[in-house]
Amino acid sequence: MAMIFNLQQGAAGLGQATARLSLLREEVARRGSLALQSRPVDVRGPKWQAFLGELRTPIEHWQASRQMPVQDEPASESRAVMLLPGFGTHPVRMKPLRLALEAAGHRVSDWGLGFNFGPTEDRFERLCERVVTIARKEGEPLVLVGWSLGGLFAREVAKAHPEAVRLVVTMGTPFSGDRRANNAWRAYQLIAGHSVDEPPIGRDMATKPPVPTVALWSPRDGIVSHRSACGRKGERDLAIPMRCTHLGFAAHPDVALMLKRLVAAY
Repeated sequence: MAMIFNLQQGAAGLGQATARLSLLREEVARRGSLALQSRPVDVRGPKWQAFLGELRTPIEHWQASRQMPVQDEPASESRAVMLLPGFGTHPVRMKPLRLALEAAGHRVSDWGLGFNFGPTEDRFERLCERVVTIARKEGEPLVLVGWSLGGLFAREVAKAHPEAVRLVVTMGTPFSGDRRANNAWRAYQLIAGHSVDEPPIGRDMATKPPVPTVALWSPRDGIVSHRSACGRKGERDLAIPMRCTHLGFAAHPDVALMLKRLVAAY
């Protein structure tokens, strides 16, 4: 009897493993088909020259750091700031910006969700809870600084909880125009597992949040079309061009300087 029971258990375990493997194969195939979708013929991302230019990011940061730095006085008022990382990145990539803002006297936190592999309803709810909780703890609304996909999160949080957000700053964020006007949408669909046209949050991403909203964009961005990151009048309050790569938004000294000025101004 014991042998028969063990055989039955083994058969059941094998059946479960086979079923899980089948589901895994189906999911891989589904995501693969998302990644292989065709881009609309009238939509373009940055040219390949700009895309390759992203490789110069470390060199540009080194060159900028060797220039005579602009001496900013400490901010007259300390603000609560939250940094939201870009797609596929961890908050540690934005550490240079955090250090610059903290040196100016601001209180900086990260979004608390680790790597950014795209939105889910649960992750968005947890982010909203974190923003509201920190704002309550700090006794003031937060400045949300979102890099690339992080900026979409920031804009949507501000729409859901404007009482907890003082200012939204996006950096190379594709909130305007066609969602395929960038060189990362296929990778996004593969990893996030859903179409850029059917995200679990923020179906109307171009709508401006009901708080001051500033878009930092760069004509040298090799990932996101500068038109998508700049936006149109009414989709943001202010658009400021920067001279950096898309990857450079996370650490470039000029970006850090601009953020300090924006946080102080609002």
